[in-house]
Amino acid sequence: MSKVIGYIRVSSVDQNTERQLDGEKLDIIFEEKVSGATRERPQLEEMLRNLREGDLVVVHDISRLARNLGDLKDIIEEINHKGASVKFIKESLEFTGGDSPMQKLMLKLLGSFYEFEREMNRERQREGIAKAKERGVYKGRKPSVDAEAIMKELEAGTSIRKTAEKLKVAASTVQRVKKGEM
Repeated sequence: MSKVIGYIRVSSVDQNTERQLDGEKLDIIFEEKVSGATRERPQLEEMLRNLREGDLVVVHDISRLARNLGDLKDIIEEINHKGASVKFIKESLEFTGGDSPMQKLMLKLLGSFYEFEREMNRERQREGIAKAKERGVYKGRKPSVDAEAIMKELEAGTSIRKTAEKLKVAASTVQRVKKGEM
């Protein structure tokens, strides 16, 4: 029995997901709050693992599935390879695997546009940070690692591995702190 599967993604935890597939009749929804810049998204991977022949994946718009044209094409191909299709509500496009040259062109154009938009946002962010640094108001994000606690453990003779386990960080993080890189 085929299913209609919703995939919803926003980039940050404070963004609202409600409007994306509002009103769509869905059998199951995979939702996550993570950047579309990366392909490593737990709910996306779970959705792809659970796809069956005849399923339809519904996504609000192309940028919700991927912000990179290569990833976008790969994800759609993977969906189609499983005998499923993907439908983008905002763009009124559906990809079934036997798509027309015009649909492929539209996918490439829109995917390229979203990728360009992401790069422009990143460039504006870098420019804003540079200006804030010039004014002395940008301090950067707070360290996510307590280097002082790591050094205290190492100085007490705790091994790198044990320090990492105790402080719930990666061993490579402990090594970088020990070398003075963090």
